[in-house]
Amino acid sequence: MNWAEAGFEIFGTRVLWTDLVGNIAALSTVLLAMRKSIWTWPVQFTGAVLLFIASVNAHITGNALKQALFAVLAIYGWWAWRRGTQDGKQLAVRPAQWWERSVLIGVMLLGTVVVGLFFYFTGLSWGAHEPLPKGAFLVAADAYIFVGSAVATWAQGRALVDFWMVWVAVDLVGVPLAFSSGLVVSGAVYGIFFVLVVIGFMKWLREYRSSSVNVAVAQ
Repeated sequence: MNWAEAGFEIFGTRVLWTDLVGNIAALSTVLLAMRKSIWTWPVQFTGAVLLFIASVNAHITGNALKQALFAVLAIYGWWAWRRGTQDGKQLAVRPAQWWERSVLIGVMLLGTVVVGLFFYFTGLSWGAHEPLPKGAFLVAADAYIFVGSAVATWAQGRALVDFWMVWVAVDLVGVPLAFSSGLVVSGAVYGIFFVLVVIGFMKWLREYRSSSVNVAVAQ
């Protein structure tokens, strides 16, 4: 057994260390993002690599592709936040402009359709092997979560307050889907993630409003 397959048994279920540590890193990413720490991105990259390895070992190709995309977006996010904090500046967060919101929504809708068809005909989504109409619903949900997660991470890299709300929209599908599929542990993790995301949204929005007031007073 190599290190990628190392794990332990708990209540009769085998847990891979790559899966456990990867999920801990994913949750830690949210806490770091609340504080606008540049460490958000190295931790996300590490978590994505570990979960990619865990997904490959479990033969979950669709999730492996998602983690590979997260790793790439983590590199972009690190670069963007480094630029935004040059010369000791604080990272400036802001709401998306109308055209940016249009792009986010459009990519999520169109991307879900395109990725959903790709997942279905290639069999990359586990739902593609279920009978219709259940299979179509599961593939659509899988594609929606995949695309929404990518959109949220990209918007996070641009320091848009809206990225938190994109995660909320993703979790509104991801949490019930996990529980209904019998993935109780994953559902619980997603539930914790949902709560942290709501807190993060309120924190970033409050910070943006406070900075706007300070700028107005200074003028």
